Amino acid sequence: MSLPTQMRVVEISEFGEPDVLIQSKRDLPEVTAEKVLIKVIAAGVNGPDLVQRRGHYPPPKGASDLLGLEVSGEIVDVGCDQTKWSIGDRVCALTNGGGYAEYVAVNAKHCLPIPDGVNEQDAAGLPETYFTVWSNIFFNQKIEDGTVFLVHGGAGGIGSTAIQIGAAMGLQVFATAGSADSCTYCESLGAQRSINFNEKDFVPILREIGGANIILDIIGGDYVARNIRAAHADAKIVQLAFNLGSKIEVDLMPIMLKRLTLTGSTLRSRSDNFKSEVASDLIRTIWPLFGSSPPKLRTTTFAHFDLADAHKAHTLMESGNKRGKILLTM
Repeated sequence: MSLPTQMRVVEISEFGEPDVLIQSKRDLPEVTAEKVLIKVIAAGVNGPDLVQRRGHYPPPKGASDLLGLEVSGEIVDVGCDQTKWSIGDRVCALTNGGGYAEYVAVNAKHCLPIPDGVNEQDAAGLPETYFTVWSNIFFNQKIEDGTVFLVHGGAGGIGSTAIQIGAAMGLQVFATAGSADSCTYCESLGAQRSINFNEKDFVPILREIGGANIILDIIGGDYVARNIRAAHADAKIVQLAFNLGSKIEVDLMPIMLKRLTLTGSTLRSRSDNFKSEVASDLIRTIWPLFGSSPPKLRTTTFAHFDLADAHKAHTLMESGNKRGKILLTM
């Protein structure tokens, strides 16, 4: 296959609002020994993209400065040290940046096959959220059936993934969302109950059933203290983002008295080996659930935008008026 020397990309002209995203041209990325080159079909839009665009999430050393942490597409070149994939294979992949482009070079071990029953465009919305949720909640963990799992922001990309995996793993999933429609959506994904945070406080609802054993939070702010109140003894609270801010005042005594674990992480800074282990675990444990009969997992694509309209995708993402994933297509 003859490849072009240049490709369309979307760059950040300066840090700021969505209109700082502009189209440009760049040379194709170099394919080093452990990587594959993917001709992109679609790229997912994620929360970290928005934070990086504003100037608060610099890419790790050696990573592309372009946005885009997940893609789907066709492998068009392979490095000399990898043997798993061949030219022509269709995959979805976790990237370390560079997804907002027609071509991206990806560590071969961070590629996954397109799951059965999933179309190639929608597959672009899987890697970032599935790697994130699986690595923070389920990877190398033994979680009993019936465990109470509280998911904040249930209608978003992380939330909709967490609800589905939790339900598929036999957990009692509770979710919070901001409207009646979003609550209905969360329940359609497998949430036992979805709580409209504009109408009801999740804390007494969870305390009434004894508290949550696992809490996944992307909100931060006053939710941190409220999560501690809503938690069961020995619960684990996982913080993945701080939409309402990370600088808070909180009473730590209940963490000691309840023996709580309060933790969090960012996926992008984890080692290549860690991400490879998560990829293998997803392929073995989770990917077959897309093709089960009936399917236990499904994609949650909400909207598609052309690569040139990345600014519109970011505007929609920031509006909060979405459910599931937003994708850029080539």
